[in-house]
Amino acid sequence: MEGFMKKTGALWKLSVTTSLQAEDVMTELLGRLTGCAIAVYSNEETRITEASAYLTKRTDWNKSKIQALNDGLELIRNTGIELGNTKIELKRIRREDWSESWKKHFKPLEIGDRLLIKPSWIKRKPSKKQVVVVIDPGLSFGTGNHPTTSFCLHELATLQQPGKPQHFLDIGTGSGILAISAVKLGYKTVKAYDFDPEAVRVACENAAVNNVADSLHPVRKDITKTKLTKKPGFDVVCANLISNLLIAEKKRISSNVRIGGNLILAGILAREFHEVRKAFETIGFRYIRSKVEGEWESGNFLRVKK
Repeated sequence: MEGFMKKTGALWKLSVTTSLQAEDVMTELLGRLTGCAIAVYSNEETRITEASAYLTKRTDWNKSKIQALNDGLELIRNTGIELGNTKIELKRIRREDWSESWKKHFKPLEIGDRLLIKPSWIKRKPSKKQVVVVIDPGLSFGTGNHPTTSFCLHELATLQQPGKPQHFLDIGTGSGILAISAVKLGYKTVKAYDFDPEAVRVACENAAVNNVADSLHPVRKDITKTKLTKKPGFDVVCANLISNLLIAEKKRISSNVRIGGNLILAGILAREFHEVRKAFETIGFRYIRSKVEGEWESGNFLRVKK
């Protein structure tokens, strides 16, 4: 993105508005079609999300891609995800306008008195007990403002016990925000992986920006191909994945959690949470708490037996 900011001239802003429920699938679809990083702005009051790609040439958005987008929207509708009033817009903007306009949507996020998540351009100072995590928006990998990420951050901070050597695993790390936060909160060992190589690259960059690269080395890994862990060693595991993947890979995910450890599950549509809860309760987990925000519900589970 810095390359765009240093240039002059025009960009083409391609925007798709949709429901909060469809935010993740929309950013994935738009990113795949354009090959661009996707900026996302969600309005909790109107329940509308705008996903935007910034194109360098008008011809980057042609008839075949328009058709592919419409086909993708139809596939999403067929899955039962409510898209809402979808609006597609392409407009010409000045690069100088773009480089500043997307910043105004992102504000610092406080996680109790333990964490301050903020973009790099905001100079806000943390309170006495807070540690700072710097995550710049613009990529569709998580800045902490999405309800599922926010829940995970709160649980991560709540479960951390100062002075106790706890170990944390982040499955589906995205931007690396949870793993970076875990290092800064004081977790002794922090591991993170993601299936998307671009997410891994971004997570590594964010680890370096936050000066935790010596303690955190995100890697690419496919949860569906990992081996069951015979000796689970993690006190806290977070899996921020879609519901069907959580259910299908429940044994692989749970094999990482020690007895007495916590499993934080997120990325779940509220209407699907009961099935996810049921799946993990049948393999030795006890439901602790959950939170519903908009279309999403996330939960914390305690492993009580093998």
